[in-house]
Formats: sequence, structure tokens, C-alpha cells
Amino acid sequence: MAGMASAQPSRSGIPWGLYSLTAGAFGIGTTEFVIMGLLLQVAGDLHVSIAAAGLLISGYALGVFVGAPLLTVATSRMPRKAALVALMIIFTLGNLACALAPNYELLMAARVLTSLAHGTFFGIGSVVATGMVPADRKASAISIMFTGLTVATLLGVPAGAWLGLHLGWRATFWAVAGIGVLATLIIAALVPADHGSRERIAFADELRAIARPQVLLGLLMTVLGFAGVFTVFTYIQPLLTRVTGFSEGAVSPILLVFGVGLIVGNLLGGRLADRRLVSTLLGSLVALALVLAAMTFALHSKPAAIVFAGLLGVAAFATVSPLQLRVLQKAEGAGQNLASSFNIAAFNLGNALGAWLGGAVIDRGPGFGAVTWAAALVTVLGLFVALWSVRLDRVRHAAQTRMPAHTVGQEL
Repeated sequence: MAGMASAQPSRSGIPWGLYSLTAGAFGIGTTEFVIMGLLLQVAGDLHVSIAAAGLLISGYALGVFVGAPLLTVATSRMPRKAALVALMIIFTLGNLACALAPNYELLMAARVLTSLAHGTFFGIGSVVATGMVPADRKASAISIMFTGLTVATLLGVPAGAWLGLHLGWRATFWAVAGIGVLATLIIAALVPADHGSRERIAFADELRAIARPQVLLGLLMTVLGFAGVFTVFTYIQPLLTRVTGFSEGAVSPILLVFGVGLIVGNLLGGRLADRRLVSTLLGSLVALALVLAAMTFALHSKPAAIVFAGLLGVAAFATVSPLQLRVLQKAEGAGQNLASSFNIAAFNLGNALGAWLGGAVIDRGPGFGAVTWAAALVTVLGLFVALWSVRLDRVRHAAQTRMPAHTVGQEL
């Protein structure tokens, strides 16, 4: 009965199983970013500096980058549904370990353990999501799953920060572990079963799929695109307070505007990519670069800064579905799971690169005023990579179009 229910669409026409992936994405997104609102409590309770507490974010991102391909390979023979359930169990146990960690070192280890499930969940989840819908709705399916991540940014992270403020930071991780239990049960009940083990694909074949030039270019687009986003977003609080002149209390409401933008951009990017993937990919990167460049001027006006915080959210997550689907398409069958997980790792590598670049511009460069220009420049580099990739497609298509006539000529 569970399998039949999962295969049935909801009233909106979307399979229930797809919503279960959204629930898992919500839990994972909450635990990834909630630590940003708990740094002071963690630092005080564990007697470490705020900078050391901030490394819990970097440790998580590094765990995603390393864990995504490793766990994808480790679960390669498991049915995808079983793999998703196993990953959510790892996620839940990791958050329980965070809640119980007696010191900083074990908290860091627990964060890394939790992060291992992140990339592989979104990687395999993207493949499962696209398999639940017709060919013309694959990008929308990916965007629906990633809606859980955007809602986590909008609601889960502020709620977790509030809980940590009033009940202590450990209470937040207990709550996230509870979300993990619920998401595990929902996925087990609603994701359609794939019977038996997956066909064994040699790791060398998967690596060859990843090594295809178009897959590598897709991964590079993802790194550069999200490096641009996080060059700004990592330092959004000091940009709004020191450049625009907002009070610290005003930052949270502005981040809600950003979160709404994330949801709008995520769903918009998915729908547009279903219609014209390449145009949406290029257009979303152009829009992101323009928004980042224009923020240089918008940050000097409070009303404009609020508007552009929302536009940044829209432009940033409009790129997610087309970037993910582009890599899936270019990897084709043999390497889709690994390529999808690698692309999630690429998002996180971009996050880390952007945070480093923004910090370098602030500390050793022109300062806060140049952060948005640096972010726009990185995104433009991602756009050039995308244009190069599209050009290679056209060259290959032209060569294939000429091939039959050339072959006939040889035979004559």
C-alpha cells in the first residue's frame, strides 16, 4: 500500500514521494546553517573562541565535499530508496551526537558525521526525484526537493536559533534529530520502491563518466556560480550594518526577505529549465552576476538593500535546478548518481571558496565596498564556462549532422 500511495500524485499533480524528499532536505538544510545562529552559545558553553565555533561550518562543508562521492560509491549497490533511508539514519544519529557532545572536538566530529549524508542524499535524491515525473518536469522535480533547503533557510534556521537562545544550543540539535526521525519515516513510507539491487557499475566507469569534459564544465559552473553567492552572503550581516547602516536587529527580517527570494527563485528556475534548460542556465547566471554587481550601489540605500536582498535570493536559487540537471544530463546513465553527488559537493566547495574570497577582499583587499564586485566577477567566470560548454555542444551537434554525408561520400 505504501508503494501505491507514493506512486499516486497529490492534488497538485506532484507525487507524494517527491514531498518526502523535500522533508529530508528541510532537515538537512536546517542542520547545515543553524549553527550560524548558535555560535555565541556554543563558544561560551564549550569555552572556545567564536572563530573556532565558526569552523564548525567549515568542517561541515568539508565533510559534504569529501563524503558525497565516498558515500555514493559505498551505497552504489543498494536500492535507491534503501540508500536514502540509510542516509537519513546517519543524519539523525549525527545530530544526536551533536546534542550529546561533551566538548568541541567531539562536536566537530559529530558535525562531520552528519555532513556525510548531505551530498549523497541530494545526489541520489535528485536522481530519484527526476525518475518520479515525466521528462518535461525533471527540473521542477529537482526544484521541489530543494524547496526543503530554501524553507529551512527561511524558517528552520531562525526557529533553531530561537530555540537555542531560550533552551540552549543542545535543544536545537535534539529538535533537528526529531526532524530526522520524521523525515526517515516519511521517506520509508512514500518514496517508491526500486526492487532489488541496482545494476553494479564499475567505479572506473563512473569515474570515466565524471571525467567527461561536459560534466567537468558543469561542476565548474556550479563552483563558480555559488562562490559568487557566498562571497556576499557569508558577510551579509556586516555589509548591511557597516555599509548600509542597518542595526543588528534589522538583519534577521532582511534575511527573511532573502529566504522568500530563495523559494521564489528555486521554483522559478525549475519551471523555466523544464522548458528551455540551456537558456535558463545562461539567463540565471547573467541575472545573478547583474544582481551582485548592482548590489554595490544598492547597499548604500536602505530600501534598495532590502529589495536586492530578495533579488539575490531569487537569482541565487534560480541557478540550482538548471545546474543540477545539466550535470545529470551530461553524465547520462552510468555515472548519474556519482555525478549528481559530485555536483552537490561542488555547491559546497563554492560556498567555502566564496567565504574565503570575501574574507580576503575584506581583510587584505579593498574592503567591504569591493565584496559585491568580486562576487560578480566570479559569477561572470561561471557564465563564461557555461558559454564554452554550450559552444562545445553546438560544435559536436554540427559534427554529428555532417557525419552521415561524409560517410556516404567515403563509401561512394
